[in-house]
Amino acid sequence: MTLFAILQISNAQDSPQDFINAHNRARAEVGVGPISWHESVASYARNYLSQFKGSCKMVHSGGPYGENLAWGYPDLTGEAAMNMWVGEKRFYDYNSNSCLGGECRHYTQVVWRNSVRLGDLQ
Repeated sequence: MTLFAILQISNAQDSPQDFINAHNRARAEVGVGPISWHESVASYARNYLSQFKGSCKMVHSGGPYGENLAWGYPDLTGEAAMNMWVGEKRFYDYNSNSCLGGECRHYTQVVWRNSVRLGDLQ
């Protein structure tokens, strides 16, 4: 399984390495190995997102990758998106491996042990 994230950012200030580093910090906190950049995953994200250019739709692709989608106005940085996703950690129960009292699936996607590759679109 790989990790695939789409970010719509009008004034992107984050490099792919910044996004990788943010993921790897969250993963290290729970003892999960690092992820790395994968251009074919990023290409998939670019091709998929091109269908929604100019719209505010956020629709999961249903494709072969796990996805975290984020959108913000007027701008959303990769760090801000990661803060939203990792902020869901408080709703994750490790004992039952489930979300309690809120959304946590974005968080689990970030730290999923079998996610080893990342591609994002800024």
